[in-house]
Amino acid sequence: MPDPTSHDKPIVVAMSGGLDSSTVAAMLVREGHQIVGMTMQLWNQRRLPELATDKTTGRCCSTDDVYDARHVAEQIAIPYYVVNFEEEFEEHVVAPFVEEYLAGRTPIPCTLCNNFIKFDRFLDMADSVGAGQIATGHYARVTRHPETGRYELRTAADASKDQTYFLFGLTQTQLARCLFPLGDKQKTEVRALARDLGLAVAEKGESYEICFVPNGDYAAFMDAYLREQGTAPKEMKGEIVTADGRSLGEHTGVHHFTIGQRKGLGIATGEPLYVIATDPASQQVTVGSGNALLRSTLVAKEVNWISWSGLTAPARARVKIRNRHLAAPATLYPLDGGPVEVRFDEPQRAVTPGQGAVFYDGDLVLGGGWIE
Repeated sequence: MPDPTSHDKPIVVAMSGGLDSSTVAAMLVREGHQIVGMTMQLWNQRRLPELATDKTTGRCCSTDDVYDARHVAEQIAIPYYVVNFEEEFEEHVVAPFVEEYLAGRTPIPCTLCNNFIKFDRFLDMADSVGAGQIATGHYARVTRHPETGRYELRTAADASKDQTYFLFGLTQTQLARCLFPLGDKQKTEVRALARDLGLAVAEKGESYEICFVPNGDYAAFMDAYLREQGTAPKEMKGEIVTADGRSLGEHTGVHHFTIGQRKGLGIATGEPLYVIATDPASQQVTVGSGNALLRSTLVAKEVNWISWSGLTAPARARVKIRNRHLAAPATLYPLDGGPVEVRFDEPQRAVTPGQGAVFYDGDLVLGGGWIE
């Protein structure tokens, strides 16, 4: 909850126009805090008009979302601003997203956005209005260790809504100023509270797609973005092969594939096949059976430690390799220079380069890094 020592300072709420952040703003107002609402303008939805469709639902950060956020701010009588981070968002989220796919990895744009925009540039913007803390609608909890004073990130009470997987890059400085008021609530409670508060977005549905990718078609987005930038290769095509090198067909670029993918391969073999590897250099996509996706180890780079100060000896943890993955028991081994080797007790399916590996001890988020 808000730091009582900074009660006289404003709290800036990141208002996306959705149910969760709107409820956070209204909750804090009802508690008597001085609140400023801000919406981050991250991507111009009018760009890449060839991707426009009447079915672009389920995305955040649209013009309608800005309208909804402004409406809620008027309802609860708080100052409200739209801040433009489009340039920073493209530099730190969109461009790396495209580069990672072209390099044969599968990026997590939401984590990049959290690391470089929502808990970095947004904090700078909060400073400009003299705010002590920022609050968001993320489902997570922050505690502080009574002996070390270290800020700790913990999973949400509603396990189905927990978002700590996307927050593994947060630093101690950022956590010290972050509020996640929904962390101890169930989603059903939040919607009921929004109704009780009479918020205009009380019945609004979820946002679940990448905000800059219409209908989740990331390959079409990349093709359009590269054409806009004038950097699209003249032709991208390669072979789809089995692990023993047998050719099954052709494709139009490895960026159309990700590890573990089964649908949309463009081949028919009479047996279920999955993408088990991609090679951007040769433009070769390798497919195989489900068992070929199993891996017992991975290496995580650029590790950010949150609840621990670091790793100097092997340690036990549960490790998530994607958001909907059930964290699996493993042993963490420190490597020279900071990376961590993860050795799972049981092989895990579809360990994917570019995704996050996040380490847990019960509800405590120890830290996390990027899968090599």
